[in-house]
Amino acid sequence: MIVMSKRIADQRLIHQRIQQPSPLQPGEVVRAFGAMQAQDYMQAVWAVGLRTPSAGLIEVERAIADRKLLLTWTLRGTLHFVPPENTKWMLQLCAPRILRQAAARLTQLELDDKLLERCRKIIYTALKGGNQLTRPDLLKLLEDQGISTSGQRGYHILWHSAYNGLICFGPRSGKQQTFVLLDEWVEHSRELSFEESLNELAALYFTAHGPATVQDFAWWAGLTLTDARAGLEAVRCRLQSEVIDGSEYFMPEPAAISGPEPAGVHLLAGFDEYILGYKDRSAVLEPERFPLIVPGNNGIFLATVVADGRVAGTWKRTIKRKGVELFITPFAPLEQKVIEGVQRGAERYALFLGLPLTKLEYLKLPD
Repeated sequence: MIVMSKRIADQRLIHQRIQQPSPLQPGEVVRAFGAMQAQDYMQAVWAVGLRTPSAGLIEVERAIADRKLLLTWTLRGTLHFVPPENTKWMLQLCAPRILRQAAARLTQLELDDKLLERCRKIIYTALKGGNQLTRPDLLKLLEDQGISTSGQRGYHILWHSAYNGLICFGPRSGKQQTFVLLDEWVEHSRELSFEESLNELAALYFTAHGPATVQDFAWWAGLTLTDARAGLEAVRCRLQSEVIDGSEYFMPEPAAISGPEPAGVHLLAGFDEYILGYKDRSAVLEPERFPLIVPGNNGIFLATVVADGRVAGTWKRTIKRKGVELFITPFAPLEQKVIEGVQRGAERYALFLGLPLTKLEYLKLPD
């Protein structure tokens, strides 16, 4: 089982462009993935930057401002970076099921269809003509119209507007993210049928995430297992498969990768696709250690240290005036070669931010 897990991890590192970062630009990396997890903005831009060695934070944010990649709510009801031209067909594929699942919560918040439609009209009027407004500004606008945004109402109003194809995130204004009208922000949208959308998403998923199972795909995309199987069946001729420990895994043909090389040490972003891209994460993380990367099971995935394909610890950073400080919390004592790899990973992260690395400190796990 350990040998099989190692094989799965090694191939995922390559297919996810972690072990062999690509010469692609930030928007092209996101296009190759189809969608990349992005709940935490600063972690999400690093997830893209890790896979694009030539791009720093400035280049990734420029790609957002230049509409090369787009941030919005898509798969599973959560935020992702997606290719702008694919946003609408992804919403058409995923939104109906997600909105049905959210109906009870919207009722609890007293957000009915009539009120949500009124909110969308207010937001549309404010943003039309290329306007960009921050979340606080949009929520204040709603409050000024007598619509309470307290509690989670404001979040769900914006979330619901995004899933109805009205808004998406635009470029940052200072430290605040802005919202824009999706139809104005995305100049060209691809139109796909439901079946074509399923097939394309399946092809993208298994090419960028393989080896993976159909259950992994269904979880990642937020699809029913029936729909996930239909999408996989349509593209399986373009994939290779292997039964590992009783489960069938699918991955791109060998020609899609440049060849194996020893797995190294990587400082992955929180919510990285290497972790969240799968329902079953046992190939890269021991189940008993899962609480260490999601403390309190609160849904917040910490940034991880991956050594030889396995999650070996977590890390966090603090940005100060003189530079960036990194704090590593290993799960167990690290070998010298791993420590050296962490040093290189930390320096690379600092380079991505355009800041000097002023501290690299190792912490102990809390008792």
